[in-house]
Amino acid sequence: MSEEKKEQVAKKVEAVLKPDPAKAEDSIRISSEVIAVITGLVSNEVPGIAGMSGGLVGGIAEKLGRRDLTKGIKVQINEDSVIVDLNVIAEYGVSIVEATKKLKQEIRNNIEKTTGLKVQAININVQGIQVPGTEEENAGKDEEE
Repeated sequence: MSEEKKEQVAKKVEAVLKPDPAKAEDSIRISSEVIAVITGLVSNEVPGIAGMSGGLVGGIAEKLGRRDLTKGIKVQINEDSVIVDLNVIAEYGVSIVEATKKLKQEIRNNIEKTTGLKVQAININVQGIQVPGTEEENAGKDEEE
C-alpha cells in the first residue's frame, strides 16, 4: 500500500454501511468515536484491567468509568473493518496474557455485534500495573498539589 493511501485510511473517521443494496442511496454512518466508546465500555467490564492509559506521552492512568471512555483508544477505519489500538493498566496479580485475551475477545464480539463491522485487529499495549493501595495514595497526592 502506498504512503498516500495509508494516510487516507488513517484519517477516516467514520464507516459507511449500505444495509440495503437495493437502495444504494441509503446509508448508515458510524463514527470512530462510537467504536472507541464501545471499546472503553467493554474494557470497564473485563476482570484484570484496572484502567486506561493516555499513552506514553500522557503517562497518566485513568480509572475506567470516569471522565473520558475513549482515553487511550485509537480507532482506524478501513472500508468495512476496523483496527483498534488501546493502552491499558493491568491489575497486579492477574495473568496479563489471560486478561488481554479476554479483553480482545469481548471487544471484538461487541463491536461486530453492535456495528456490523469486522474487527481486523486489536492491539493492546499494557503500560502499567495497578498495585493495590496505590490508587488511593495517588488520589491523595493529586488533591494536595
